[in-house]
Amino acid sequence: MTGILIESQYSTCAARQAIEQALLAAGRDLGRLQPADLTLLEDFHTMGRIATAQLADLVGITPDDEVLDAGSGIGGTARYVAERYGCHVTAVDLTAEYCETARWLNQLVGLDDRIIVRQSDVTDLPFDNATFTLVFSQHVQMNVADKALLYEEARRVLVDGGRLAVWDIVAGEDRDFDFPMPWADRPEYSHLTTADGLCAVIGDSGFEVEQWADLSREAAAMMRTVLAWPPSPIGLHAFVPDFAAKAGNLTAALADGRLRAVQGVARAV
Repeated sequence: MTGILIESQYSTCAARQAIEQALLAAGRDLGRLQPADLTLLEDFHTMGRIATAQLADLVGITPDDEVLDAGSGIGGTARYVAERYGCHVTAVDLTAEYCETARWLNQLVGLDDRIIVRQSDVTDLPFDNATFTLVFSQHVQMNVADKALLYEEARRVLVDGGRLAVWDIVAGEDRDFDFPMPWADRPEYSHLTTADGLCAVIGDSGFEVEQWADLSREAAAMMRTVLAWPPSPIGLHAFVPDFAAKAGNLTAALADGRLRAVQGVARAV
């Protein structure tokens, strides 16, 4: 997926304003904002903060880790990791609006000293070899046609023995699913492979896959719960256009097997 298409998919030119309005509508004081105040609107992936926390626990983060959040959106994972584990995080996203919003939110919650935000393509990272000890990749590869290039770049910037933490949506049964989806308003924006295909390309890119789990049932159940919550100003709907339709289509496809949700940890070898 080219940069132009990604900008078209994700940029609204109003993300910061929409998030600010949502926080104020919920009674948040922007001068005293805490990281926890952002929990419901900053993790733009299936199962939200629950998935982020599970993956962080699984990969075993320490304060000494140098972390790259590759495809960081508005920075939810970067803030969670920096705040909970006290380590330094670099957040990379191709969408300029998301990067600008992430910097603003980092400053609001007092984490801008621990997080650096860079606008960049995850298939062409602006970092030296062996810069990081841990790379997070959550709901990114669905927009990337050349998955080998994606994971080869992740391997390049990792030290030997570094870890890759993955949380992603993959193709399930060979049946069409409905658009829009959270990562693609139209089919040409979506580049899915199967769970086996994704696992194989990671392994072929210089990693040993150590853990791999299908969490589709849990993801579908959690998404149903989220969709049933009473209306609130704070949520992904604050800055993601047509979020209800996208989340509904994703939930239905996870529930009947057309899509799958996979979690994995791989080690750079």
